[in-house]
Amino acid sequence: MGHCCSKGVNNDSITPIDHPKQPTSQPHPASTPRHPPPDSSSFTCSPFQSPLPAGVAPSPSPGRKFRWPLPPPSPAKPIMSAIKRRLGSGMQAPPKEGPTSGDGGVKATERQLDKNFGYGKNFGAKFELGKEVGRGHFGHTCCAKGKKGTLKGKVVAVKIISKAKMTSALAIEDVRREVKILKALSGHKHMIKFHDAFEDANSVYIVMEFCEGGELLDRILSRGGRYLEEDAKTIVEKILNIVAFCHLQGVVHRDLKPENFLFTTREEDAPLKVIDFGLSDFVRP
Repeated sequence: MGHCCSKGVNNDSITPIDHPKQPTSQPHPASTPRHPPPDSSSFTCSPFQSPLPAGVAPSPSPGRKFRWPLPPPSPAKPIMSAIKRRLGSGMQAPPKEGPTSGDGGVKATERQLDKNFGYGKNFGAKFELGKEVGRGHFGHTCCAKGKKGTLKGKVVAVKIISKAKMTSALAIEDVRREVKILKALSGHKHMIKFHDAFEDANSVYIVMEFCEGGELLDRILSRGGRYLEEDAKTIVEKILNIVAFCHLQGVVHRDLKPENFLFTTREEDAPLKVIDFGLSDFVRP
């Protein structure tokens, strides 16, 4: 309180009163919050007021920077490694993609590819092509009739692969490998029979056994999409039989589906054959 101004006050007449000193209670060390000493680079050395609460020093290190998770591995890596392995065995390197000047650049790239397979050139003299019976990603299949030789008068299936679609060394190698696999596996009771391979300037012709019974998919759909357990067991046994045979020979099909299994005849107990080895490859058994 302030002094009263109505009367004069004599300072000599005022007796000081001694108040007992209260013992100051020392806080327990464990209960006292410990704060790190302020750094010389903090706001305590600044002439401006710190935005932090009293007694709280800023962090001496900058805030942590969070990073986005790493992207998934590129699916091109296993493809490129497979190409490198094949290049090591003497295969021609695939042409590098780059800017091309019109059609001339594309034709120049195709001229670098060797599309000569060394197959017979007399397909037209031995077979007469018929109607188309199937079409896939890499070619189409037609029925044909033999003109001469052991297949004279017999109906065969011919898979025709256009050379114009072979735009890389890898595509050419796939065709070579398919013919090689068909030759190696031909003879098994559930394997499509391979007859011969031909070529001309435009296409490659793979002559195989003709199966008139249709696809396994058509049989499934004709039964309403269902097979009885006993019937399904017979089909699965045939599929596993040919798959095991392929694996023992060091071949993986890589495209097993109902469309790639054909019946030789339209009878219910007709033999089942596996076809289309365009995506197959050799592996160590």
